[in-house]
Parts: sequence; structure tokens; C-alpha cells
Amino acid sequence: MDREASVEVIEFCAVLARLNAAMAKLFDSGDISHIGEINAAVKEMHRIQHASGDAVLQAVSEECKIIYVNSDLIVEVLRTTEDGVIDAGAQKALNKFLHNMDEAVVNIAGALGLV
Repeated sequence: MDREASVEVIEFCAVLARLNAAMAKLFDSGDISHIGEINAAVKEMHRIQHASGDAVLQAVSEECKIIYVNSDLIVEVLRTTEDGVIDAGAQKALNKFLHNMDEAVVNIAGALGLV
């Protein structure tokens, strides 16, 4: 970023970091209880981005969509599991959705000059 960051961009970056940390915990532990933390961060990112007219946040909108869509898909997969048991097919889908989100987080961080 070549200009001073707006309050919204700074707030968005903080939530992006929270999302990244929650995803790292999930990847490290395999504990799906971190999904709630991930979902909360994604909702906050969406709120910040869509309430802001900042061109920087609009420039990363395609990567954000990847995060939002994959987060929704994770929730849908978890809703379809029987008694919370994640079978091999559901696990494969969850891994793919999380990978997509992780890649988008890295791309956004790069676009914002964070990495």
C-alpha cells in the first residue's frame, strides 16, 4: 500500500490476522471447534469490507469472495454430518475449502503489503 491505510483497512487487517491465527490453530490441532472462531472472523471481515468504500478493500474483493463462499460451504458440510461425525468425504471437502481460504488469506495479505 502506497498511501496511509484507512481505519477500515487497519481493522480489516486485524481481523484477517485473527482469521489466519484461527485457521492455523485448526490446521495444527484438527479440532473443528475452531470453526466458530473462523466463522466469526469471516463475518467481521465481510461487515468491514461491505461497509467501507475504501478502494483498497474493494481491490481485494475477489479474494474475499473466495473466503466468504468457502466459509459458507464449510458450515453447510458440517450441517450435513450425522451427529457431528465427519466422514472421509466430508473431511476431504473441509480440507479443500480450508485450503482455498488459506490461499486467499495469503493473497490478500500480499495485496495489502502485509507479507
